[in-house]
Amino acid sequence: MAHQARKRFGQHFLVDDTVIDSIVRAINPQAGDNIVEIGPGLSALTQPLLQRLNRLTVVEIDRDLAARLRTQHAPERLRVVESDALQVDFAALGPQLRVVGNLPYNISSPLLFHLMASAPAIIDQHFMLQREVIDRMVAKPRTADYGRLSVMLQSRYAMHKLFDVPPEAFNPPPRVVSAVVRMVPLPETRRRPASQAAFEQVVARAFAQRRKMLRRGLAGWASAIDWQGLGIPETARAEELSVDQFMALADHLHAAGLAGAHDAAT
Repeated sequence: MAHQARKRFGQHFLVDDTVIDSIVRAINPQAGDNIVEIGPGLSALTQPLLQRLNRLTVVEIDRDLAARLRTQHAPERLRVVESDALQVDFAALGPQLRVVGNLPYNISSPLLFHLMASAPAIIDQHFMLQREVIDRMVAKPRTADYGRLSVMLQSRYAMHKLFDVPPEAFNPPPRVVSAVVRMVPLPETRRRPASQAAFEQVVARAFAQRRKMLRRGLAGWASAIDWQGLGIPETARAEELSVDQFMALADHLHAAGLAGAHDAAT
């Protein structure tokens, strides 16, 4: 019996063999890799990945699809984690993880943030997402797409947009163009904020009113900021600051006891 895509899970099943082959080649799976696929669906990626891997782990929220996967593949080849990906501790799935998937558009940003906690255990991530989201993920300062998502993810990953995927590559076709992105966690030697909580707080507040100058958007803190010492013009807007400048600003406000009451470092 054919599986009907479920709107509540944001299901759009990839059916274009050329696109599937391009994604698998981008991932370049090796037999012993510890790969976790989020949202295997009807096995469009699962099947070609299993042809190259000794074992694959998949995370599937749809119980009918999870049951189908268990009947189609031996447990020693395919481990099925039946769960909402937002509730999964990916770091517990083993070391040296490689995470892949066609992510549901309705949870893509929350899931990307959720995965940041497991970044130390991850080698790389290859995801298909709405193109608009990936454009924001990889955006540079002083561009319209640059925002909170850009800063937070770029503080933790090196990211590269690989290629676009048209709606007709899916069944049912989504109303948007998709794209594939590669995300590689930055090394332990990367620059990091003194307080992750302060960094998150400052970035969120700065972009909450992105059209305002920072001295107004950060009104409660503006008088305590050494703008000249930080090399940030008082007239600057959030979209003009680099990731490093946001870290410096957050560190400055944290040292002053104004931001980051608790630290949630990743």
